[in-house]
Amino acid sequence: MCGITGWASFHHDARTQAPVIEAMTATLTPRGPDAGGIWLGERAAIGHRRLAVIDLEGGVQPMPDRPEQPDIVLTYSGEVYNHHELRAELRGRGHVFRTRSDTEVVLRAYAEWGEAVAEHLEGMFAFAVWDERAQRLVLVRDRLGVKPLFWAAVDGGVAFASEPKALFAHPEIRPRVDADGLREAYSLLFNTGPTVWSGVREVEPGGLLVLDRDGIRERRYWQLEARDHADDQETTVERVRALVGAAARSRLEADVPLCSLLSGGIDSTVLTALLADELRLREGMEARIRSYAVDYSDQAEQFTGDVLRTGHDTPYATEAGAFIGTDHSTVVLDPRALLDPEHRKAVVVARDSPIGVGDMDTSLYLLFGEIRQHSTVALSGEAADEVFGGYPWFHNPKALAAQTFPWLLVTGDEAAMPLNPELDLRISEFRDDIYRTALAAVPHLDGETAAGHRQREMQHLSLTRWLRQLLHRKDRLSMAQGLEVRVPYCDHRLVEYAFSTPWALKSFDGREKSLLRAVGTGLAPDSVLYRPKNHYPATHHPDYNRGLQDMARDALAIEQVRALADETRIKPCLDTPPDRLEWGHRLRLERVVDLALWLDHHRPELAL
Repeated sequence: MCGITGWASFHHDARTQAPVIEAMTATLTPRGPDAGGIWLGERAAIGHRRLAVIDLEGGVQPMPDRPEQPDIVLTYSGEVYNHHELRAELRGRGHVFRTRSDTEVVLRAYAEWGEAVAEHLEGMFAFAVWDERAQRLVLVRDRLGVKPLFWAAVDGGVAFASEPKALFAHPEIRPRVDADGLREAYSLLFNTGPTVWSGVREVEPGGLLVLDRDGIRERRYWQLEARDHADDQETTVERVRALVGAAARSRLEADVPLCSLLSGGIDSTVLTALLADELRLREGMEARIRSYAVDYSDQAEQFTGDVLRTGHDTPYATEAGAFIGTDHSTVVLDPRALLDPEHRKAVVVARDSPIGVGDMDTSLYLLFGEIRQHSTVALSGEAADEVFGGYPWFHNPKALAAQTFPWLLVTGDEAAMPLNPELDLRISEFRDDIYRTALAAVPHLDGETAAGHRQREMQHLSLTRWLRQLLHRKDRLSMAQGLEVRVPYCDHRLVEYAFSTPWALKSFDGREKSLLRAVGTGLAPDSVLYRPKNHYPATHHPDYNRGLQDMARDALAIEQVRALADETRIKPCLDTPPDRLEWGHRLRLERVVDLALWLDHHRPELAL
């Protein structure tokens, strides 16, 4: 897991631009605290920051296919979980390996298959290959978009990076925001492609970009398809059990300490149980995986339920850890520490975006910092709700009937943060247009029932949009602490199978995540298996709300913030008694604070 950056240009000699690639690479040091390097050729400059996880000595990057006069140079971030199988296949095709790293497998695989390399890889990855022979730059991103990859046009070519901040170290790319960027950020539709930054785009999940002397072209090598599902309930459960188990096992490889994130929900508990069982098979019955949960010092006394949070996590996480037999720890945070300006700034800098979820981001960042003191790799249950139908909108008649993105009706997030009406951004119209476009991309089968048709739309929207912002959040906040997070439920084979499974099988026991619950029988306590869905915890302490209100008042004193925010809808939230501040209204204040921090750090040009 690392940070990658660089550019290719047919108008300039990159060999004269060492200070530029060094500056771009330096911005990604938190993503790769262990080592860094650059490579310069006539037409391309390549940078890399490394978080060493596999083959600590051998996986140095940027990696050329040969030390002198290379034909191919790779900068790579991520993990390819089938690298052992690919190594054997490539050796059979005559390739010779110098290291045991998965990085070299990707390099040799490109040499063998060219642009088709991505179709052979299983895992999470974002990488760039400069092909000296073909004078070609190839950018590739994994199927679900677990690892980020951004790009922008430069004179005669393309610059790329794991994060926008690295692009802004290039002299031709400035942090600029226009009306389209604000619509992208504050509409909460989670498009992939355009970003808040003018001229900065993402490589699509399951996509690649190629630059050569003929120009730029993009294409998708993978996307969700609707396939006939002939398996009965018993066979479907067994197939899901096999796919989840295989995904968990493949993600246990590491030459550094590894742990699991155990919240006490069904997703993380089933995953942790599978990891623990596999670790005992490999290392003996005394082996114990380390697991972590997060809590707030006030949670037991102050917890207040809402549409997203149905209970206090810690007792369930503790019970699950004991049931599985993990070395479990709960990281307890003081809600007041979440107001620390330096922590808040670090989170906004990590995101490169004004859009976040306030204390939930800050607490996750602090949790990852605590975990990093003991582990370099953590495994997370992210994506199980999207894969197995766990969110409220899969079961809420109002959300199912509404002609809009379902999370806008369920999370209370649609009005956070209201923008100044004088900007005339027409976000409602923008949402309507994007919603129609999103539905048009959903694949269907002939003969689907109306209910099955709608549920497939809900799952497609969740997997291709909602999940993307969760993956961005987890990547940015973990990598800012030098921690790699792996997400087994994003295994594309599991996602493909579950997407084509009829809704009746996904809810065969009359509630959410029926298939995962069946897989988890015997692996997790019944109290966890039958617990209602609970989202990531937020603090409920009035002192936090009071401090947030003070920070929001300070933010609104800034002229540039007032120019963007709708004060008439925000100020009432400042006057609400702290112990009565609703979640959606509090989120408005969180985003006002983050907006001020984002503007102060990036100093973007606002072209509105």
